[in-house]
Amino acid sequence: MINPQHLAIFVSIVQAGSISGAATLLGCGKSVVSRQLAKLEDDLGARLIQRSTRRLALTEIGEMVLAEARKIEHSLNNIDLITDQFQQQVRGLLRVSCSMAGRRQVVPLIAEFTRLYPQVKVALQLEDHLVDLIKEQIDVAIRVSHLPDSTLVARKLAENPRMLVASPAYLAQSGTPQTPAQLTEHACLVYANEGRVYDEWTFSGQPEPFKVKVGGAIQINDGGALVTAACCGAGILLIPRKIVAEELANGELVEVLENWPLPAGAPIYAVYPARDWLALKTSAFVGFMQERMSA
Repeated sequence: MINPQHLAIFVSIVQAGSISGAATLLGCGKSVVSRQLAKLEDDLGARLIQRSTRRLALTEIGEMVLAEARKIEHSLNNIDLITDQFQQQVRGLLRVSCSMAGRRQVVPLIAEFTRLYPQVKVALQLEDHLVDLIKEQIDVAIRVSHLPDSTLVARKLAENPRMLVASPAYLAQSGTPQTPAQLTEHACLVYANEGRVYDEWTFSGQPEPFKVKVGGAIQINDGGALVTAACCGAGILLIPRKIVAEELANGELVEVLENWPLPAGAPIYAVYPARDWLALKTSAFVGFMQERMSA
C-alpha cells in the first residue's frame, strides 16, 4: 500500500526543485528525503524522477503520479480542515507573508494574535516582491494591492491614507513648504525598488489631480528605513499614515502640507489561496487583522 507521507515528500521535491530543497522545506535531512523517494519508487515499481548532477526531471509516469498525489494531498488537507472546524480549535503553524515596510504595523499585531491564540505559531516572511503563495506554502499574505488571480481570495483589511511628514529638526533648518510646488526646493526621501523610483508625488487638486516630481535626496527600497531617515532629519517623506503613527504621536515626525489632500494609497488586503475549506487559524487571523487594522 502506498504511504501518503511518501507521496507528500514526492510533491515537496517537485515544488522545491531538488531533494536538498525539499529537505530544507520539510525541516529534515537530505538522506531522509532520498530514502522516502526511493521507497515510493520501489512500492510503485517505477522511477518517478530522473536524477542528474544538474537537475531533476519527472519521468512520464512521474508526471501522472504527481497529478494524482496533488489530488490526494488536497483531499487530506480538506480532512484536516474539516476536523479543525469540527473541533473548533484555532491551532497549528500559520505562514504569513508581508512587505518589509508593513512589518512596523503587522509584527505588533502578530504578537497580540499569538497571545490571544497560544496554540498558533506564526512564521513570518518579509518580502518586497510578490510571493507565489501556493509554491511557498504561505497561508496568508498582507498586501497593499491584490492581483486578479482566480486562485487567490483577497479580503480588504483597511484603507491606506498617506501623508507627508518630516522631523521638526529638518523643518527648523530647511523651512516648511507651503505649497506642493515648493517640494522641489527640499530634500525628499523616495521609495525605490526593482528598478522603479517613485519620485512623482500626486496631489488631489481641483479640478484634477496633479503631480510634483521631487528630488530624491535618499532612495531606499524599505519603508521602515525611510522612516528612520526622516526621523534623523534627512528630508520630507510620503508614507502611509499607519506606518508612522507612533512617530507622529511622540513628536519625532510632524505632518507637512496637511491642507493639500493626497489620494489614498491602495487598500490593505489579506490574500490567501482559494480552498474548499479555510483553516480556522487562517480565518481567525484574517478576522483579527481586519478588526485591528480598520480601527
